[in-house]
Amino acid sequence: MKGWLSAAAVAEAATGLALLFVPALVGQLLLGAELAGIAAIVARVAGIALIALALACWPGPPRIGMLVYS
Repeated sequence: MKGWLSAAAVAEAATGLALLFVPALVGQLLLGAELAGIAAIVARVAGIALIALALACWPGPPRIGMLVYS
């Protein structure tokens, strides 16, 4: 079970980092449209939330993920 949880955490963290640093590319790959303006800002906020979710899914204390999410 820990292996699947770790794999999910790594996938969430990678997606979150990609959304945080290159939201236009992720938008193009996932949605088929370039993110511009306010959509890029919302994508970056979603990236931070995905990174917090990855930290919460990582085996260990979930408090770290909740602190990052807050």
